[in-house]
Amino acid sequence: MEYFIFAVIAYLLGSIPSALIIGKLGYNIDVREHGSGNLGATNTFRVLGVKAGAIVTVADILKGTAATLLPILFAAEVYPLIIGLFAVLGHTYPLFAKFKGGKAVATSGGIILGVSPILFITMVLTFLLTLYLSKYVSLSSMITGIVTVVVSIFMGDTGLIIVTSLLTLFVFYRHKANIKRIINKTEPKITWM
Repeated sequence: MEYFIFAVIAYLLGSIPSALIIGKLGYNIDVREHGSGNLGATNTFRVLGVKAGAIVTVADILKGTAATLLPILFAAEVYPLIIGLFAVLGHTYPLFAKFKGGKAVATSGGIILGVSPILFITMVLTFLLTLYLSKYVSLSSMITGIVTVVVSIFMGDTGLIIVTSLLTLFVFYRHKANIKRIINKTEPKITWM
C-alpha cells in the first residue's frame, strides 16, 4: 500500500508541466505549439530563451528529487529510486498535459540527485562537456546516461545500477527520432553565445 501511495504522489509530481506553466504564465506562449512541440527544457530553451529554459530545467530536476525523497522523509520501507521512476513516467506522460510531456532527462537526473549528489554532479559535468564538444543536446543526454550506468557499476550499488540502466534505456527510447536525425546529420545543434 505504501508503494502505491508514494507512486501516485510521485507520478502527480512528475506530471506538473513546468515548461507549459512557465511558457503560459511568463510569456503567454504554449511551448507545445513551437519548436519541437516537446514539453521539456530543451524546447523551452529554444522557444523561450535561457532564463525560461533554466527555470524549467531546475523545476524538472526537482520533481524527480522530491519524488525520490518522499519515502526517505517519511521513513517508509520503500525503495526511493523506484518511487522516483514514477516521477519520470509523470513527466513523460503527464496527467495535466494530455499525456504528452518531455523526454525525461532532467527528471531522471533529479532522481539520482535524491540519492547520490556526487553521481548527479558527475552527470551534469558529463552532459556539459559532451554538449560543449558535440553541440547536440540529444547526444549529450544519451552519453550522460551511459556514463551514469558505468559509474553506478563502479559504485557497486545493485539498485542504482538497475535504475540507471532502466532510465538510460528509456532516454534512448525517447530519443529515437533524434538518433535518426543525428545519423542523417539533420539534428539541430545548439549555438554557443
